[in-house]
Amino acid sequence: MMADNPQTQNLGELAEGLLDKARVANSGRAAHSVYSGRFLKQALLTLTAGTTMAEHDSPPEATLQVLRGSVTLSSAKDSWDLNVGDLMAIPPERHSVQAHEDSAFLLTIRTDVS
Repeated sequence: MMADNPQTQNLGELAEGLLDKARVANSGRAAHSVYSGRFLKQALLTLTAGTTMAEHDSPPEATLQVLRGSVTLSSAKDSWDLNVGDLMAIPPERHSVQAHEDSAFLLTIRTDVS
């Protein structure tokens, strides 16, 4: 289903603004919901260099696409180094994300999973 009034968002510009917020935040991160529909949700997340999103549960189905910088996604079993342009299906297990440099990534989550 398409939105009745689709809007264009420039993720590069949004990432720059969020990184500015992350740089002054105690947590070193900032996020913004960019799309919320019936079946998908997307959020743009930014982390400053060296910042880690602590281990957390994985949604049933999700992807992470790096738009700027580089991050490592780690689970108890493995870790993956991701760079600009990389898209990865997030494994359905607890994981963390660490930024090696100021980074921005798009998180896409399927919402119709029961």
